[in-house]
Amino acid sequence: MFRETTGQDRVIAAAPVWRRRAPWLAGAALLLIVMALALPAARRLLTAEATASLARLNVATVERGDFVRDIAAEGRIVAAVSPTLYAPAAGIVQLRAQAGDRVEQDAVIAVIDSPELSNRLAQEQSQLAALDIDFQRARLQARRQQMTVQESVDRAEVDRKTAMREVERSRKAYEQGAYSELQVLRNEDALEKAEFALSRAKEDLLMEPEQIRFDVESKKLARDRQQLLVGDLARQVGQLSLKAPVAGQIGQLLIAERASVARDTPLLTVVDLSRLELEIKVPESFARDLATGMPAQISGGGKQWPGELSAVSPEVVAGQVSARVRFSGAPPEGLRQNQRLSARVLLDERKDVLTVQRGPFLDSGAGRVAYVIRGDIAERTPIEVGATSLNRVEILSGLVAGDRIVISGTDDFKSAAQVVLH
Repeated sequence: MFRETTGQDRVIAAAPVWRRRAPWLAGAALLLIVMALALPAARRLLTAEATASLARLNVATVERGDFVRDIAAEGRIVAAVSPTLYAPAAGIVQLRAQAGDRVEQDAVIAVIDSPELSNRLAQEQSQLAALDIDFQRARLQARRQQMTVQESVDRAEVDRKTAMREVERSRKAYEQGAYSELQVLRNEDALEKAEFALSRAKEDLLMEPEQIRFDVESKKLARDRQQLLVGDLARQVGQLSLKAPVAGQIGQLLIAERASVARDTPLLTVVDLSRLELEIKVPESFARDLATGMPAQISGGGKQWPGELSAVSPEVVAGQVSARVRFSGAPPEGLRQNQRLSARVLLDERKDVLTVQRGPFLDSGAGRVAYVIRGDIAERTPIEVGATSLNRVEILSGLVAGDRIVISGTDDFKSAAQVVLH
């Protein structure tokens, strides 16, 4: 049998009510604190229209400073002057220079042997000599005819004077009774005939120079026409010796040695090495801003050279516009055609302006909206942009220096006023 333990029992006083509920009160207070802290975030989460991961977004800071608007492009060296020589006539080509040879201006670099053209020139020269002889003969004949007519006038003058003397003598003899009246009348008729012959001879003398001049002029015109034909053929024969139009280097040979070519066949090119330019391709969106004379910088092989924009093509091909940049001074030594170089063309330069890194947000918001990051919220903010370059864009209004904005594409935000970032 066990003894009872009543004697060991002791009465314990009951704990206060607040002590018994202390754990519950502490839990409730902690819950209130947590709710107070989470309430703003929960309110933002509830009011936000979209969420996004900050790690997947590109963010840039708005900065104040100088804004240089330029474009950069790769290009190839081309000759500003690179004429192609063509065959002036059909014949056999004899090359006097090879590809890569340096030539001086007006140096003979190829000769075309054209027997047909040479023979034609010889024939026309012979015809010219014959026509020139005809012309000289006509001039001699004209002088001879002029002398003959003058001689007729002189003879008629002598005949008239003789007839006048006969009339005077016959009249005196008639007055003395030695001549009959009939004899006097005959002498007077002879005088009248002599005067008529003299008048006709003088008229012929006046008319003869005109006729002679027409004959001589006709011969001269035929001779001159033939001379022009011979001169043109001589020019064509002279062009059979092809000369370098510029000082430079033989570029590409388009025919082989001793090749038979037709007229106007391309033969070779001459590259003017003193006038090399860089041909670049510019996106169509920048083409309207380009103008000749804009400063540029050409670089390659770790070196840089100043230049300027020399030409802009008016044609758009595959969304690009061709432009040429020339060296400000003499081109550097050792450059070759089609060599690859880089160029930067300065379009504009502005001092003390707001800029931000360029990104797809310009297309997503049409350049009028940006999402500014404030804490863990990206707020949709109206902005106004100005000039743009390849890597930066000018901010005219809506942002201040130090603002952080989302520059990646914001199409997934679906134009939400606020986006929660996590």
